[in-house]
Amino acid sequence: MSYLLTGCVNLPEGIEPVSSFSLERYLGTWYEIARLDHSFEKGLRDVTATYSRRNDGGIRVINRGFDPDKNEWREAIGKAYFIEDSHQGLLKVSFFGPFYGAYVIFELDPNYQYAFVSGPGRDYLWLLARTPKVSAELIEHFRQKAKALGFDLSRLKLVEHATPSDQTTN
Repeated sequence: MSYLLTGCVNLPEGIEPVSSFSLERYLGTWYEIARLDHSFEKGLRDVTATYSRRNDGGIRVINRGFDPDKNEWREAIGKAYFIEDSHQGLLKVSFFGPFYGAYVIFELDPNYQYAFVSGPGRDYLWLLARTPKVSAELIEHFRQKAKALGFDLSRLKLVEHATPSDQTTN
């Protein structure tokens, strides 16, 4: 996801963004499968990130998750822009005015069914997918790759996704 709280748009050392990136294929809704937990997402389930084009050439980002303790949906709307070229999975994203953080897609399924995403450092990490459930093998691959890249997985949280009949809507 891209709820980054820092203004840094640097790449984490040793993490390379994907090349041959296609924004058109990336647009749409992604389900958050796993994340390094942070206060701004703590306790949220059914988390999604939806990406669409902005009129200024950027990308509109809507992050949405359900807070079961408050029985309500929480939503954050942000914007993202490519840092270098649009064929590289390296963007800057902002939810807080002029402050941007790096959004680094460092692994992307050739069919755009899953993405491994980092923020500006190793405190931010997400596994996103086009479906709310993925295979145990994909989660293990994500863990192994993240560990090899130096992420501390002690705070890694697998995100719950309710079946549609279990969800409360607003």
